[in-house]
Amino acid sequence: MTGTKFALDAISPTPWKNGGGTTREIAVWPPGASMDTFAWRISVADIAADGPFSAFPGIDRQIVLIDGAGVHLQAHDDTFCHRLVRVGEPFAFSGDTAVHATLVDGPTRDFNVMTRRGTCRAEIALMRQPFTAVPAVATVLVLALRGSWDTGDGVHLHAGEGLLLPAGSPAVTLFHTELSALCLRVTLHMERDR
Repeated sequence: MTGTKFALDAISPTPWKNGGGTTREIAVWPPGASMDTFAWRISVADIAADGPFSAFPGIDRQIVLIDGAGVHLQAHDDTFCHRLVRVGEPFAFSGDTAVHATLVDGPTRDFNVMTRRGTCRAEIALMRQPFTAVPAVATVLVLALRGSWDTGDGVHLHAGEGLLLPAGSPAVTLFHTELSALCLRVTLHMERDR
């Protein structure tokens, strides 16, 4: 297998400026890119208090609840109002507008994918059955949410662990060991030059 295994709890958290939470950056492309230069960025946020999400003009965002009761997201320009309360169900929105987050019932942990519009697009799928990640032409990231997942070649993923498979890596099939197992699969497609 060609890829990098990661564990969320082994990634150092960065506190938010407003004190309402922390972010753990899982991966960014290109490596070392800033918030102004990334093509895509994947992170996990621990939200501890109600407060604002920053606006990111030109960025498409997707957020997935992975732990906790959820969060209510209200766009400042009223383009959407969404209750993120189902674990593993992605919600996509434009980063062009600022958002206020209100916790439903205590802290949450949320998975975030940000892609620069016109440069990259992301597909997020919640997997309940064994599946094959095929990073032939796109980078693929998988994150175990519940249960244990096995690649069949000695790599085991428990909840909060995942794999980053760069484009061009061999396909990897993941099998679960529990019927309640859940896994996120993110496929990152770089837009071709036109």
